[in-house]
Amino acid sequence: MSIQIKLKKNEHIDRAIKRLKRSIDREGIVKDLKERRYFVKPGDKKRNKSSQARARRKKEAKYGIPSI
Repeated sequence: MSIQIKLKKNEHIDRAIKRLKRSIDREGIVKDLKERRYFVKPGDKKRNKSSQARARRKKEAKYGIPSI
């Protein structure tokens, strides 16, 4: 999972850093690291997943628009 950003000709370093951040966001690396930061028991994972689904269904019912 190595991400490489090569500087283009006459490209500022700030622009390259911005491209790097965008690619990291697209890959979901930061999100994955935050999820793996602490161990979560399997039962807690299941409970959390079902509560998120419940909230998503409630939101869909309230606004009538399915969320992604």
